[in-house]
Amino acid sequence: MNLLDCTLRDGGYYNSWDFSIPLIQGYLSAMQAAGVDVVELGFRSLKNSGFKGACAYTTDAFLNSLSLPEHMDIAVMINGNELVGELSVNEVIERLFPVSSTESPVSLVRIACHAHEFSQALPATECLKRKGYLVGFNLMQVADRTEQEIKELACLAADYPIDVLYFADSMGGMSPDQVAQIIGWLRNEWSGALGIHTHDNMGLALSNTLRALNEGVSWVDSTVTGMGRGPGNALTEELAVEMAERRGKTINLVPLMALIHAHFKPMQVRCGWGKNIYYYLAGKYGIHPTYIQEMLSDSRFSEEDVLAVIEYLREEGGKKFSLNTLDAARHFYHGSPKGRWMPVAKFGGRDVLILGTGPGVAQHRAALEHYIHIYQPLVLALNTQSAISAELIDLRVACHPVRLLADCELHKELPQPLITPYSMLPENVQESLKDKCILDFGLNVQASVFRFSEKYCTLPVSMVIAYALAIATSGQASRILMAGFDGYGADDPRNIEMDRLLDLYRSSAGAREVLAITPTRYRLDTTSVYAL
Repeated sequence: MNLLDCTLRDGGYYNSWDFSIPLIQGYLSAMQAAGVDVVELGFRSLKNSGFKGACAYTTDAFLNSLSLPEHMDIAVMINGNELVGELSVNEVIERLFPVSSTESPVSLVRIACHAHEFSQALPATECLKRKGYLVGFNLMQVADRTEQEIKELACLAADYPIDVLYFADSMGGMSPDQVAQIIGWLRNEWSGALGIHTHDNMGLALSNTLRALNEGVSWVDSTVTGMGRGPGNALTEELAVEMAERRGKTINLVPLMALIHAHFKPMQVRCGWGKNIYYYLAGKYGIHPTYIQEMLSDSRFSEEDVLAVIEYLREEGGKKFSLNTLDAARHFYHGSPKGRWMPVAKFGGRDVLILGTGPGVAQHRAALEHYIHIYQPLVLALNTQSAISAELIDLRVACHPVRLLADCELHKELPQPLITPYSMLPENVQESLKDKCILDFGLNVQASVFRFSEKYCTLPVSMVIAYALAIATSGQASRILMAGFDGYGADDPRNIEMDRLLDLYRSSAGAREVLAITPTRYRLDTTSVYAL
């Protein structure tokens, strides 16, 4: 049995593989004390765009600058996509591994491949074996492959002198029984050593790894604190204990726990790897964890946004990460817009006061209520904003399907009619609002566009404020006043996104005058509710 720790390779996605030398040296000592057999210190790569630290390349020169423990093998990984490009496999290997294993600190080279890259990357095995390296192949995203496909991949591998054939639970959605099933399928065509690399989306990384060991797998991966993309991996501090017990050996965890306390726990707080409900759902529905990682690191995505994107990707497919797909998923509404209600009868020629959800509404409640009593604007509240007297609010507006589902009981209790793109909402949301007085105003999303029609609008994003501005504009309001749009901290990207949205609105045909009447950090013309 071989325990391979790949913390500095898999964890490098969080810090661009820029680990300090003191951390690396402490890590190597801790791995030796914990009974780890192999450490994968990083990637080897020919790609060089943007700054990445030493562990993105893990050159022999860098490795020779370290104090490497005796009796511990050093591994590096290659991404299979570097072997299927313009350069031949031989040329890539020659550039990445110019010397033989006897002249290099590296003894094991692993190649991570998707199924469609596997046959083209396999000849790298022979190139590396001629240089004396041990060779492993990691098959990624095999959970959704059929029995026949997995057997065919194993059959291809059997024609090459691979030292260990790994499979990865890339989406973190496997159960122990599925792990055992895939091992059985591989064993039909592959008699060599097998390995497993697990992800912890559903909290099963350790269980899946232990089941694999029980099924005869002899190579297992882990990382310190599970550090890795998204929810991370099986924890080295746990798997090391299990491996020591199976081997009947004692290990020393003190250096590892001290390392975790000094370095990895603070990094985890900053970077946020580890399982949560979003990663759990991604694992359950076969969604690439990078979607979750990107959304959690972007403050523009609310809890409702994350859940709505997961639901979209569940239906549309999200096994391969794409920023374009993420952007499309965030907009929720697609296809031709449709609606049944025309806002002009209520809005035409009137001042409209939009109440946002910021603290400015509650802080200036008395002045806002006095203004409403005297001047009688049409008052439009976003979502369930209730910081002023209910009788002063004329209508509510909401369009986010997840937020609507979460707020449906509250909307039923609130007395105001609700403007929402009802005809375009998912069936479960429509059902939850069936007893509510609904004003159905449609929307669709088109990048960089505001367009205003009688019964629907086109928006650049499906944000509720964009929808509210469009409703007031389609309804031919006189002007739009905004309260409770306080904004965020100076460096928060949500300020930038809102400013772009407001700039785009003001430049659109038919746009109304917009004034903030409570404090705001957005680029809005302002006046004071007290002066009004």
